[in-house]
Amino acid sequence: MAKIITLGEIMLRFSTKEGERLGTANTLATHFGGGEANVAVSLANFGHEVYFATKIPENALGQGVLHHLKSYGVLTNYVLGGGNRLGTYYVESGIGERASQVLYDRADSSFAQMKKNEWENQAMFDDKDIFHISGITPALTPEWQTLTLELVKVAKKKGCQISFDVNYRSKLWTQNKAKAFLQYLLPEIDYCSAGKLDALYLLDIPRTDCSDKEELINYYQEIQKKYPNIKCLYSTKREVISATENLLTGTLWVKENYVESVTHHLQPIVDRVGAGDAFTAGVLHGLLTYDVPQKIIDFATASAALKHTVYGDVNLFTEKDVLTFIENDSSKIVR
Repeated sequence: MAKIITLGEIMLRFSTKEGERLGTANTLATHFGGGEANVAVSLANFGHEVYFATKIPENALGQGVLHHLKSYGVLTNYVLGGGNRLGTYYVESGIGERASQVLYDRADSSFAQMKKNEWENQAMFDDKDIFHISGITPALTPEWQTLTLELVKVAKKKGCQISFDVNYRSKLWTQNKAKAFLQYLLPEIDYCSAGKLDALYLLDIPRTDCSDKEELINYYQEIQKKYPNIKCLYSTKREVISATENLLTGTLWVKENYVESVTHHLQPIVDRVGAGDAFTAGVLHGLLTYDVPQKIIDFATASAALKHTVYGDVNLFTEKDVLTFIENDSSKIVR
């Protein structure tokens, strides 16, 4: 299996029960999570040697993070200690026609306060196959924009393939700031999670008027023309029927070929948070493991579909679990 390192902020999440408002809830469920940490957990569950790089406070919450990562087999060699606090966020769980709402409380966290590269031992990238990051990290501070580029270039020199999930968050930065940063980052990227809205609003790809499939193929082609270094592009198409019922289809552009997964009917959705991270991990695992693009996208989308069935940010399924789910093609009991 591969050696993979991911980098980002991990936070403590507080969630309401379905049907409760955040301001009036008497109890909140807690989970640790964060985009890049979630990808790390999934990849570890799939059997890879995975490292997570971050910074956490030296207190009980920091110890909780370490326990969380280690319990899923994620290696913590590059988890730094120090700073003021662990970032948190709050989820008001949606139901019916009411969508879920997210409230961040992550300012001045240990990770966000970092001003320079504190991983003095650049061996963190030695012998690693993939370095995975997302657009959430450079959105935190101007310093993290500089640091992200610096770390990506170090990883490239060490021979890592660079994986990037655009993961645009409007609550963290504006489209214009994200667009300006991506012009510097994307020339360094090998594998990229980017969809229709990213193409239109962050990458300045002209809108096309054709079928959904032809439209997405055009966006992928145009992105690759602008950034020919990108070997693979992928995203999901989601039709929201209600907060607890969605249709999900995975899409993949690799070796100038476009493939789609079957459409998964997700009902009821237990927890949607982290599904995109499960999808990204599924794509990376597929690229490392399978030769057939259709198998890659089927595995990734099935991974994302399964994530909707468990509480918390992380996906709790192994490669065997995902393959069994695909083979059964139903929710019948596996005996």
